[in-house]
Amino acid sequence: MGFARTLATILFVIALPIALITTNIRILVNAPLVYDYAFDRYDAESVTGISRDQIDDVGAGLRDYFNNDEDTFYQTVTEDGLEGPVFNARETTHLQDVKALLKNVFRAQEISVIFVLLYVVAFFIWEREGQVRQLAIQALIGLGLGVVAVGAVGIFAAFGFDAAWERFHSLAFANDFWRLNTRTDHLIQMFPEPFWRDMTILLGLMCAFEALLIAAASTVYLVGTRSERRRLAGSVAMTSNTQAA
Repeated sequence: MGFARTLATILFVIALPIALITTNIRILVNAPLVYDYAFDRYDAESVTGISRDQIDDVGAGLRDYFNNDEDTFYQTVTEDGLEGPVFNARETTHLQDVKALLKNVFRAQEISVIFVLLYVVAFFIWEREGQVRQLAIQALIGLGLGVVAVGAVGIFAAFGFDAAWERFHSLAFANDFWRLNTRTDHLIQMFPEPFWRDMTILLGLMCAFEALLIAAASTVYLVGTRSERRRLAGSVAMTSNTQAA
């Protein structure tokens, strides 16, 4: 195996779990059901004092915002008979930071997914049987790395989410605009910290389920082709002995 192929294999092992995690993040960010869950589970209408129809419009606006080229999120709602922006300056600044972070996540997702697909096509679709077995083994290694990473996040989410959540924000953002007031700021009222704990756990479960499916397929393939591999190895050995004789 040459240097280029070795490097590509290492990148594949790394890219596979990244592709799974970032794809699931992208799905959750753009899933209307996630927003409905936040608004229903944590009673956004009562907490914010904004009608549910308007809150749903804000959720749709946020999904559009995270996928468009607008720099600032601006949407108005009516409270106590007065119309005004749903989020204040601090909240919209934080949303800008969140959008910048998500753009990097989306970019990582696109790159990792494309690399995984190209790797499979370039190195295995047109190769012999033994190479496909290597793909299965490499997939298991990559999934193992992903399980370790997701498992660590899951442990934090289950037993020390508050500290982990604050640490994440300190590392991900260069300012403290993410520190919002639960009594006055609609953004954190609509998406309170317990909601993010729920989504972190859901993300871990999604990744674990998908990893289990891929791992099961890889394992079944390896077990199913083991006898064929031994037969081929035996044929090669017999041929070599015959030539030597």
